[in-house]
Amino acid sequence: MRVAAYEQYGPPGVVAITDRPDPIPREGQVRVRVHAAVVGSSDSAARSGTPWFARLAFGLRAPKQHVLGSEFAGVVDAIGPGVTRFAVGDRAFGATGIGLGAHAEHVVVAESGAVVRLPDEVSMADAAAICDGALTALPFLRDGGHVRPGDRVLVNGASGSVGAAAVQLAKHLGAEVIAVCGPAHAELVRSLGADRVIDRTREDFTQARSEYEVIFDAVGKSTFRRCRRALVAGGSYLTTVPSWSIVFQQLTSKLGSRRAVIMFTGLRKDAEKRPDLEELGALAAAGAFRPPIERMLPLEQIAAAHRIVDAGHKGGSAVIIPVPIETGPTDAASVTDTVRATRDAASDATPEAAS
Repeated sequence: MRVAAYEQYGPPGVVAITDRPDPIPREGQVRVRVHAAVVGSSDSAARSGTPWFARLAFGLRAPKQHVLGSEFAGVVDAIGPGVTRFAVGDRAFGATGIGLGAHAEHVVVAESGAVVRLPDEVSMADAAAICDGALTALPFLRDGGHVRPGDRVLVNGASGSVGAAAVQLAKHLGAEVIAVCGPAHAELVRSLGADRVIDRTREDFTQARSEYEVIFDAVGKSTFRRCRRALVAGGSYLTTVPSWSIVFQQLTSKLGSRRAVIMFTGLRKDAEKRPDLEELGALAAAGAFRPPIERMLPLEQIAAAHRIVDAGHKGGSAVIIPVPIETGPTDAASVTDTVRATRDAASDATPEAAS
């Protein structure tokens, strides 16, 4: 099988396509032929080795795991002994977590892992993108912010994969949503259901006073100190980006009426992720949730996908297509994904991008 692998930390060009033997599922494992996977911020951090604390997880001097990618969607094409939840031919999506390995034509996961069946109504690309943003946003809003109907929720970085999911999910939870993004993505964010959009280049949302029950900093560009006065008494500041300051603020904020919350959603147990995947898949199948996708590229364009993520201005997820999706009556929506991926690959094919 083909994989996107890297041997040293560095810019996007360190990731290259190579061949490896097809993995064989062992007892309790399923093998998925990957039709869509996400290149996200954690992949960028793992590839570059920055910020410095990324190397504590991925290797101090050189990467310990050479094939990145956690979020995936595809079709089960082999199962190991004892598997009962899946059969060959099942559409599936999920996240490998710290195991990584999804930037490949095949990935092997435990059937007890964070993987569930994919409804026929949801395309492969959308399914992978759900794992990218919504699997983070949902526990932040539900468990970290305790969002309730009628709450005023501000989402900073509302056009990214996590922020875009947060806008839709906060609305689903009954909140009034105020979204912060750049002018280029204002219409996208409005289409996701935001009640109000703040242009970050013209207005500083932190100047508000006692206005929001929850501020979700989906890109970690602000701080609890700056946002604190914009929260109502008992309000919560949520951030996806760990730092020494936010850990200190989370501890000390318990002394006041407002609190700072950092969550490591990727480290949740698989048993906690599976119900969320089921819920998100059902919402997507019903048309109540759809993750925006910035770009879809074939596996050969993996470096270009990393550059999109590194630029920091994407509107949704960067999705790669390791294996083109075959035409079939139950996956008509995914045929469109393949066409779009082919079109994007043609428009972006440059010597650098093809490296």
